[in-house]
Amino acid sequence: MAHKKGSGSTKNGRDSNSKRLGIKKYGNELVIPGNIIVRQKGNKFKLGSHVGQGKDYTIFSLIQGKVTFETINNKKRKISVYPISF
Repeated sequence: MAHKKGSGSTKNGRDSNSKRLGIKKYGNELVIPGNIIVRQKGNKFKLGSHVGQGKDYTIFSLIQGKVTFETINNKKRKISVYPISF
């Protein structure tokens, strides 16, 4: 009867693929309709003006304009897109 384990495959070594979450367009950047601004899990950023939210909580632009990050009540963060005037 052997007292050493056989040299089989290890039980470790599994890891999930990264999900590429985070901010994709920063403040004062120009966006066009459909541009993704933030990819997030849950509602970390709230919706402001002229932005939409996908079923996976992705925030995207609905109009062409500039991205702005605003704070509400010193805690919550809101993302808006405002049209640029020439």
